[in-house]
Amino acid sequence: MARRPLPRILTNSAPLARMAHSASLARSREFARSAADSASDVFHPLITIGRGLRRLGAAGRGRWADTPKDQRGPLAFFVAACVLVVWLVPYGPLLALIGVMGAGAWAGRERTPVETGPSEAETERLRALYEALVPYLSAEGDPSPLYAHGGDWERAFAEYAFDDSGRLERLQLKYPAYFTDGEDRSRVRIEQVLYAKAGRGREYRFTWDELANQLTLTVLDALPTDIAAQRFVTSPGETVLGFTDPDSVQRTLPVTGGEETRDAPPVVWRTGQRSTEPHLLVLGQPGTGATTLLRSIALQALQHGDVLVIDGSGTGEYGCLVGRPGVLGVESGLAGALATLEWASHETERRLIAGNRARQAGGAAPDDTRRPLWIIADRPTALSHIAVAEEQDDPQRWLQVPLRHGRAAQVTVVVADQFETAELLSDPVRAHTKARVVLGPATAEEVRAVLGAPPHTTPPAQVPPGRGYARLGNAPVLRLQVPATPDPLDDATGQAHREAVTALLPEHTVPADGAGPSEPVSGGKRVDVGKAVAAGPSVRAEGAEADDGPAADDVPPADDGPAAAEAAPETEATGPVAEPVGASARVRTDKGGEPRVIKGSVEAVRTEG
Repeated sequence: MARRPLPRILTNSAPLARMAHSASLARSREFARSAADSASDVFHPLITIGRGLRRLGAAGRGRWADTPKDQRGPLAFFVAACVLVVWLVPYGPLLALIGVMGAGAWAGRERTPVETGPSEAETERLRALYEALVPYLSAEGDPSPLYAHGGDWERAFAEYAFDDSGRLERLQLKYPAYFTDGEDRSRVRIEQVLYAKAGRGREYRFTWDELANQLTLTVLDALPTDIAAQRFVTSPGETVLGFTDPDSVQRTLPVTGGEETRDAPPVVWRTGQRSTEPHLLVLGQPGTGATTLLRSIALQALQHGDVLVIDGSGTGEYGCLVGRPGVLGVESGLAGALATLEWASHETERRLIAGNRARQAGGAAPDDTRRPLWIIADRPTALSHIAVAEEQDDPQRWLQVPLRHGRAAQVTVVVADQFETAELLSDPVRAHTKARVVLGPATAEEVRAVLGAPPHTTPPAQVPPGRGYARLGNAPVLRLQVPATPDPLDDATGQAHREAVTALLPEHTVPADGAGPSEPVSGGKRVDVGKAVAAGPSVRAEGAEADDGPAADDVPPADDGPAAAEAAPETEATGPVAEPVGASARVRTDKGGEPRVIKGSVEAVRTEG
């Protein structure tokens, strides 16, 4: 059967085109559009209120559906009571109607849609990061791999956030259960990939949750460097090493940074008889702030104790402490360091014996044994080199007793050295310094070798002085920024920092080397260091008069300052007086039957006998 032809009006489109472009039809279309716009403007409030009432109704139905069945009766009674009260109140229905219309208008207002999800550029970054993790977080034979080339990255990345510049700021990712998250080597591989793909030049923290098989990457802000030396609010036995991240510790201290006072999270090191890490070891590169940290510790220790400083570098970085109350000595030479550390070793033994006898007698420990004694040794390996060349004793040998028994005797040892000479540190120093600090640029392997655990953060691009890591015992590794404590006698020190450090120093009461004291020192007799040290073994062997400390001979006063030893009290004396060791007097010790000059002023002290 032949097909019938279509009507001409459908086969020839010319009449339709002419009708579409006719002036009358165009005017009609424009009139209809204007009428629709006018109607929309006129009825816009009603449309908004209707849309709002529809939303409120849907919310009410959802609330009614979520309400347990046993509570629907009281809820219905409450609603009915409210309606009754509104009906009985004068003008209540009118006010209720106005309120409902207002609520509907507010709920039906047009809201700007919030863009959710990452942008196109952020999606590309997340996809690239996902593809980079595929070789390390996938395994052959996995029936449902979480990481696969061309896979869905939204399954692996639970949370993510970007900063204003479009750089990754936070990322929480999942990894399969068979990933060896308990091995440091596997963790380091993943951290290196994330560090490279998330953007170098920033510090990241990696938090591993082995229970949930999740890894969280967080960008860390730079630690503040405007905190200078100041009086920190701490109790006796607490020392502020520096400051760290707010979420790493559960404590803050009020500090002054610049011109404002704020709360900062500190790294507090606790010493004393209850401390589990009574001694500290600081390692770093030259110029990274190790001496600054030791100077800060010395200023804090002078509040409640005595300080003994060994400056192995011999650069005079601790010259501001010379002649200050509580500073028993500042030694930079080998001979003076040997005599000072030898005295400190015997002083530790004396404190132990005196405290033991006092407890056996049922009394309290003497006051001179309860005052903390700090031994601060900066670069003792430099003096060890000199001792080997001169065939003398290693100064670190005399640190063995304070390190082993110092916790019970209120003696704390702080040692600082450099990475290049860390192998020369003695075994007691390495074994008994449970608190560790690493300053300056260091690799993860170096930090792990010193602290016993790798850092959970990436190294910063720019390392300011005093920046590093700290670990107290078995606690986690913390980022650390040491408060600025420069040498006030250095010409390069700013005026603000010089005044801050000077304000913490005790006032001069002992004159400098070579000058006589303005007033005689009372409260005890002056002794010769050599004789006091020589009497030490006899005290331990015989136990004779151990309560009075090492035996000592009387020495007449000299013009150049007090002797370098602790004075042995007489029976009528009120108590012992600790005097500077080797700070301003020259003393002699007997070695091999011949007197040997140790260190001190120009004039020698006359000894009896």
